[in-house]
Amino acid sequence: MRKLAKRGNMNERMDVVLRKFRSRMTSYPPGMCPLSLYRSLLQISMNQSCGKCVPCRDGLAEVDFYLKSILYGDATEETLDKMEKKCRMIAQTADCAVGVVGANLILDSLTEFADEYESHIKNRRCAENTIQTTPCITLCPAHVDVPGYIGMIREGDYEGAVKVIRERNPFPTACAMVCEHPCEKKCRRTMVDAPLNIRGLKKYAVDNARADKVSTPAPNVKTGKKIAVVGGGPSGMTAAYFLALMGHEVVIYEEHEKLGGMLRYGIPEYRLPKERLDEDITAILNAGDITVHYNTKVGRDISMGELREQYDAVYMGIGAQLGNRMPIENADAENVIPAADFLQQVAGGNAPDLTGKKVVLIGGGNVAMDAARTAVRLNAESIHVFTRKRDDYTALESEIESAMQEGVRFRTLLNFLNIEADKETGKVQAVWLQPEILAEFDNNGMMTTEHSSNYPYRFKCDLLILGVGQRSDVADFEKAGVPVNRGRILADETCAVDGLDGVFSGGDCVTGPSTAINAIAAGQVAAYNIDEYLGYHHKVNSDVEIPPAYPNPCIPTGRAEIEEKDPFERRDNFDHVELTMTYEEAMREAGRCLRCDHYGCGVMEGGRGDD
Repeated sequence: MRKLAKRGNMNERMDVVLRKFRSRMTSYPPGMCPLSLYRSLLQISMNQSCGKCVPCRDGLAEVDFYLKSILYGDATEETLDKMEKKCRMIAQTADCAVGVVGANLILDSLTEFADEYESHIKNRRCAENTIQTTPCITLCPAHVDVPGYIGMIREGDYEGAVKVIRERNPFPTACAMVCEHPCEKKCRRTMVDAPLNIRGLKKYAVDNARADKVSTPAPNVKTGKKIAVVGGGPSGMTAAYFLALMGHEVVIYEEHEKLGGMLRYGIPEYRLPKERLDEDITAILNAGDITVHYNTKVGRDISMGELREQYDAVYMGIGAQLGNRMPIENADAENVIPAADFLQQVAGGNAPDLTGKKVVLIGGGNVAMDAARTAVRLNAESIHVFTRKRDDYTALESEIESAMQEGVRFRTLLNFLNIEADKETGKVQAVWLQPEILAEFDNNGMMTTEHSSNYPYRFKCDLLILGVGQRSDVADFEKAGVPVNRGRILADETCAVDGLDGVFSGGDCVTGPSTAINAIAAGQVAAYNIDEYLGYHHKVNSDVEIPPAYPNPCIPTGRAEIEEKDPFERRDNFDHVELTMTYEEAMREAGRCLRCDHYGCGVMEGGRGDD
């Protein structure tokens, strides 16, 4: 009994070690050599081997020897061939999953990182640009100097923090409210305890220094160049901001009566109060020579040809504001509405009264969660969210959790079959759903499903919301000669539109529906490339001096979360749900930053972060 007790105690201690190890893997820095990562994972399989079967016991060790020689630049194409053959043999003959998974892991790497293998064998080094970088800066699509503005917050200089953010992102307030914070995914603080609450700290900064009260950089001398920006959403407004600071004259053509795009018309008030969005927009409009034509649609009120004649360059950032419908019968039935259209209808002041109504929502993305939580606030009797598989829940975990707290019900493993509508009134009556079971994972590691033996069943509803994506309104642009493929404008990584000199495009209308920060990043890239196209090479800098980096003792400390109002209080109105961090929380959270821009990965001579 004593031996069993000791064994149990050892297993518990091992679990603690493994939890810490998982956090190390989560924070694996961007830019690291992928072959080093694969070797680390291979060695885990080697350590798990029980040693009973030769393929696993000896074979994985031989594969490790080959991989080590490749990493050290001592291998040839023959080495690579031998390693591949060895892995295939192990995968086919090993007795258990340890050998099979370990061998398949390396086989996958040969496909996924063929360029890395080639570079190590031919050039005896990693592929170009394979170098550790500061995770939060690299993973922020706009490459905002995150450690820099957190350092400003720690010093109590909130205006300075806003200025640092604005060097790359003119929407500090909007992003503080709704950004999906990809910057936190690889935060090295995870090795100690948990990733830094970067969005929370940004929110603390803008809560203490309103964006429209913080001065923007002085614009450059006027260049005499005029640029037309089509669309006043996050992408178009970002491009306009940077171009105006560079000294160019910018004219924005906005289809709606107000600026902001989907930040205004697609994100509910309880997440992003519009008076807070207006703080960013006011600051942008005051940054330089920017004129706005409201209620003006290109293709209806002015042609694309006229823009190209009248301006030195054109930027199209029209977003993806049209909701998708499913190509099935009754998809156009009354009370069937895409989630994006539903949210825009509510934002436009035409919110339906859903009192006593049963709402069904198909889809699991952030737009779907916004629609579900909006239906709650419109007094719906019930809201059911259905998805085919768990992978379909692409919304932030916090958004799903908040929806659950507010009474939204979730069901998965249900395939949406068709819509039943009343033949006389044309209104939706029910949806038909097919139960599913889980099947194999696909090549991208996503689970697949197949029909269960259970029969389809009918689920009554009074309103069906389709959260199945959005598309761009590109018809008029396509008629004007703008290249379009499957509803998306064709543009390269510099945002230059294929075959049209002086025409640029970026954001959702190029990539498909994405996040606000990705649209902002596209606007920033476009602005600098338009400036280069016009023959300039301007730089925009806030001239803020970043505080020195203090040593961090790496003492495990709890992460400060953004608190929300009580679910029973917030579900009755559209008031902003998030509360402000206290001073003590913000200072402790800012003090958790490891300043990776100075210590460890990401150290670069003469630079402020990564480009």
